[in-house]
Amino acid sequence: MSWLEDQVILLTGGGSGLGLALVERFIAEGAKVGILELSVEKAAALVHCFGKDVCVIQGNVVSFADNERAVTETVRCFGKLDCFVGNAGIWDHKINLLDASAEQIDKGFDELMAVNLKGYILGAKAALPALTASEGSMIFTLSGSSWFSGGGGVLYTASKHGAVGMIRQLAYELAPVIRVNGVAPCGMPSDLRGPAALSQQDQSVIDSLPPEIIGTILPLQFTPQPEDFTGPYVMLASRANNRTLTGVMITADAGLSIRGIRQVTAGVMPPNKKRNSDDC
Repeated sequence: MSWLEDQVILLTGGGSGLGLALVERFIAEGAKVGILELSVEKAAALVHCFGKDVCVIQGNVVSFADNERAVTETVRCFGKLDCFVGNAGIWDHKINLLDASAEQIDKGFDELMAVNLKGYILGAKAALPALTASEGSMIFTLSGSSWFSGGGGVLYTASKHGAVGMIRQLAYELAPVIRVNGVAPCGMPSDLRGPAALSQQDQSVIDSLPPEIIGTILPLQFTPQPEDFTGPYVMLASRANNRTLTGVMITADAGLSIRGIRQVTAGVMPPNKKRNSDDC
């Protein structure tokens, strides 16, 4: 059974990692897929791999014009839009307030928030008319960092917490016509990069978080691959399987939220200082 038969989905950041896995799964489930992709090379590869099942638009999620063009081209190619998936993002390689300079925080914030949060809002705004016409849905990629600390640095964690509030607000504003939900995957091997403002544009997530390490910190004790996270997106996009969920955020973290991540990086008590007797 194909859950997304005859549906049209627009996805941002579909050239690699989770985005690419979603494109493959959506097509396998019977959908046609529009893709807004920043990389010229990845955009060309998507056309080569998927042909007429995709409509690929090379552009930047931080540009409303590019988001609007992606919606227009997707509707032109496939006749409608049923679901918008905000997925493009960047990671901060766990940059922390103690070690980062004020300039890094300043510039890194602007770039990372523009992609991870502003890009979602601009994409939602651009897709709004087409989704209103189809009474469709929106899905946004969150993270374990949407709930707890330690999965990213101060910038990334702030952006993903912000996305939670955005989903709740949009679910409230757009009901009853458009359903708005999120999926929060844990770490996975991917080509997720960092901000150029932090000189991290050539660093992928696996440079800082090797796949073998990911598996050891998860209660289910395996390293998930991008395709392991696609099921919740399919369910949320499916008209037959999701008429009642909006404002819902599915945590797909291999059990990580059972215990979270604990890594002491600051605030360690100096050896010459004793804890007061009333400290607990």
